[in-house]
Amino acid sequence: MSEASSGKVIQPGGTIGILGGGQLGRMLTLAGRNMGYRFVTLDPTEDAPCGQVADQIQANFDDVEAARRLAALSDVITYEFENVDAQVTNILMEESYVPQGSHLLYTTQHRLREKRAIEAAGVPVAPYAEITSEAELREAAERFGTPCVLKTATGGYDGKGQWVLRSLDEVTEAYETLSRAKTELVLEQFIHFDKELSVIAARSPRGEVKAFPAAENIHVHNILHESIVPARIPVPVQKAAEELAIRIAESLGVIGLIAVELFLTKDGQLYVNELAPRPHNSGHYTMEACRTSQFEQHVRAICNLPLGSTELLTPVVMVNLLGEHIAPLHDQLAEPGFLENEALGVSAKLHLYGKKEAKERRKMGHINLLTDDVEKALTWIEQTGIWESK
Repeated sequence: MSEASSGKVIQPGGTIGILGGGQLGRMLTLAGRNMGYRFVTLDPTEDAPCGQVADQIQANFDDVEAARRLAALSDVITYEFENVDAQVTNILMEESYVPQGSHLLYTTQHRLREKRAIEAAGVPVAPYAEITSEAELREAAERFGTPCVLKTATGGYDGKGQWVLRSLDEVTEAYETLSRAKTELVLEQFIHFDKELSVIAARSPRGEVKAFPAAENIHVHNILHESIVPARIPVPVQKAAEELAIRIAESLGVIGLIAVELFLTKDGQLYVNELAPRPHNSGHYTMEACRTSQFEQHVRAICNLPLGSTELLTPVVMVNLLGEHIAPLHDQLAEPGFLENEALGVSAKLHLYGKKEAKERRKMGHINLLTDDVEKALTWIEQTGIWESK
């Protein structure tokens, strides 16, 4: 075997361990089972979404003995979220095979380290400053201008752990509130973007790397609402976004998937906002719309199989289902024309995650709307009324 194709190969029939039992692990398991792999997940939640389709070790994520059990059962281990306990990560790496390693987690768990790594890849990020005092926050906010965004360096997702400063009068309150997290803070200059984009890239131990088509993302209350593919942007910008994601995957030595979230300004500039070293909500559209889903691609990558084609087969809009959308969904699900709307030319593919309690703003599932024109899918979303109370 040549150096280019080197690396351990996990053949179908092997067991993939997943640290985390949420919906990403569930969809990863469903894709991998089709390829002949077995799965075991570690998660503290009884009957977790992934545990419904895989064997489950029910234990806390910092449970060392549970981590050792996961390692003993697994031929390869992956994770479905970033905030993995460092001690557990070290044990898994010592006692099992974790091709994603710990360095990428170390980088992406911390916003300052992440930004520096992105810059080292030659990719632009929004201007930022490390904040260690209220005085530093005030100085940086004056320099960047308002609005600007103060974030905790660790933790936080779906808009948590951040404060948009709309005036300098908020400096004291923002600093006092976020500094309670007892972690470093980072202030980012606000990018007046035209669109939010994301690209999912995959890289294998043999060095093969591929990117999925760029998605145009629309957020509501800092939670992803829709992903539109093809993104409604010029083709050269789509290609540039995909090339940036590939550059980051190669520079960071990614194994598996890396989700690259971007801002696009009106003058065509791209800035990286955040990274996620795992399958990503904005990549769910790939499940029906691409030759290979992001979940199958992740399995291929961590098992060191050749990567699949990322070709887009059909325009698609992915729309998230949150807790408040489940009751209206159930009211319409059996209605003729809901899943197959011939008048609009839209085919709806429903994915529910098996979560027991439909809490407000909790991700419960998603729908992929396959169509020949994304505007038809957006019309379908509007006409159903399910998402009226966004």
